[in-house]
Amino acid sequence: QVQLVESGGGLVQAGGSLRVSCAASGRTFSTRAMGWFRQAPGKEREFVAAISWSGGSTYYADSVKGRFTISRDSAKNTVYLQMNSLKPEDTAVYYCTVSTTAGRYDYWGQGTQVTVSS
Repeated sequence: QVQLVESGGGLVQAGGSLRVSCAASGRTFSTRAMGWFRQAPGKEREFVAAISWSGGSTYYADSVKGRFTISRDSAKNTVYLQMNSLKPEDTAVYYCTVSTTAGRYDYWGQGTQVTVSS
């Protein structure tokens, strides 16, 4: 089992920045990748960004490319999502997730609310 705890969400004006964090605990030795998804009201959960745990390769949704940066601190088993130039359409609950099995995300955090006002 892996436990994930997100923090750092909040309210920000359009054009502003926020950083959300996700700390993993438990069977973290089997981590292959960590990522962020988000879900806005009335919409399906969508992929935002991911990072491979060994090589640090990063992947982004087109909607956030160039504005968001995912990074990791392996020693702390923590992943970060730096969000710049935020837009109202970025408003959502952001979920941290970890992949311990190839091809899927196995564990999810409780989510943290990010609200961007216009």
